[in-house]
Amino acid sequence: MTTTERLETMENLWDSLSRSSDEVASPKWHEDVLTSRRKHIDSGNAKFYTLDQIKSHFSR
Repeated sequence: MTTTERLETMENLWDSLSRSSDEVASPKWHEDVLTSRRKHIDSGNAKFYTLDQIKSHFSR
């Protein structure tokens, strides 16, 4: 398969999976991570960065 054909196949698979997302349950650890992050944000201890700040940090 060409790169274009493989990308089109991946897009088709993703479209198919996204239409049936209710068939796949999120794992418990995912809920735990999101809950932990929400608590961190709500406590005022979270730090947020712009995309430019992140790019600058990783381009060093």
